[in-house]
Amino acid sequence: MPFSPDGQDRATRAIDPLPIRLIKRAILVLVGLFYFLFVAFAPLLCVRRRGFRGWYWRLVKRSCSRLLWLLSIRVEMRPEEKNALAADTNSIIVVNHRSHLDGFSLMHVVPDTKWFTFAAKSEFWNSKLLRTGFDGAGLVPINRDSGSTAMDTLTKAVREMPARCSIVLFPEGTRAKTESLGDFKAGAVLVARETGRTITPIVIHDSDSLLPRGKHLPRSGTIRVEALPTFTCDPTASVDEDLARLRRQMMAVFER
Repeated sequence: MPFSPDGQDRATRAIDPLPIRLIKRAILVLVGLFYFLFVAFAPLLCVRRRGFRGWYWRLVKRSCSRLLWLLSIRVEMRPEEKNALAADTNSIIVVNHRSHLDGFSLMHVVPDTKWFTFAAKSEFWNSKLLRTGFDGAGLVPINRDSGSTAMDTLTKAVREMPARCSIVLFPEGTRAKTESLGDFKAGAVLVARETGRTITPIVIHDSDSLLPRGKHLPRSGTIRVEALPTFTCDPTASVDEDLARLRRQMMAVFER
């Protein structure tokens, strides 16, 4: 799918005419809560079914796609990059973080044949409903109060994952507060070194233009997602050197 050179203007150009957008938003208001409850309670009812995780993961992905469609948001990725992701194995996925739309965009655009999961704060597991859903989807609980415990948990989880499954990490740690990429934390590089996995960097463009920090209702427009070439840690370099090299690789694409 070709990308237009007019950049930011294209990102915020509405996908649908205003009447269509209003109809879609009305549908979202009417059925969105029921759909969310179905997705939330499905694990409680079906978690013991054989093959549940694969079925539920596809359900969540389809839900993200429908949400973006109802919001009149298009997510683009080049076909060759989708094909590369579909065949990607034994990796950790690293993504920049611009807005609350990032996770939905990633779920929508990454091919179904590429399995991935996320890390989440361990406090979410205090709720039975969330715990059942998160465990059913294969999310990894992380105790952020202890850096060493978090690293041990991440490393163990990645070691136990099948080669075709990747964990998604946001190296900035939180949504960027500037127009550029934020500083990177070393977690992804450390886990990659410990497990022998490569890193698949992904750069998300313009999601903050559609849903800026502090806003709750996204604009219609286009989000671009780019999958970069595989990044391999250098055992002869320091962690800081690998981290700086990874950030430079993503920055070059982000600022292009």
